[in-house]
Amino acid sequence: MSTSHVLLGLLAGGSRHGYELKRAHDERLPRARPLAFGQVYATLGRLQRDGLVAAAGQDRAAGPDRTAYALTSEGRAALDEWLSTVETPMPYVASTLFAKVVVALLVTDVDRARSYLIAQRAAHTARLRELTAVKADPAAALSDVVAADFAIAHLDADLRWLHATLGRVADWHREVHP
Repeated sequence: MSTSHVLLGLLAGGSRHGYELKRAHDERLPRARPLAFGQVYATLGRLQRDGLVAAAGQDRAAGPDRTAYALTSEGRAALDEWLSTVETPMPYVASTLFAKVVVALLVTDVDRARSYLIAQRAAHTARLRELTAVKADPAAALSDVVAADFAIAHLDADLRWLHATLGRVADWHREVHP
């Protein structure tokens, strides 16, 4: 995820200060890792340095000064370019799950590798149930449902891969440990 571009997108609706941006990020991307305040302010500093946002005033509502930021025309252009660029499908498998399974198959016996895969499958299945419950909740916000759909699709793919890998454990282990 490009934090810079997400913040530009959040500023497209009007000027906001860092606290409002963090809150809007966490509300609009509810299943993403929450942003840290330090990350928000460091990103805003880079965006301002690059001319993509500009200070739009200060507010001192019951606390320290808060600088509001607004999108510049250069920032709007950068956001539009980012939104019109198709994401390249990932060329490499970069997943902790994948790496752990490969290492487990390399260094453990067949039964231990199989046990790990079964435990991981159970964890994925439990998470799938939690996300399905989110989607079934009539009070769920649309952003929660969209995030749940995204996560469910990825969990489903992981589960299919775990199932296929479980079927290949003995063959893979014989290949690695002849």
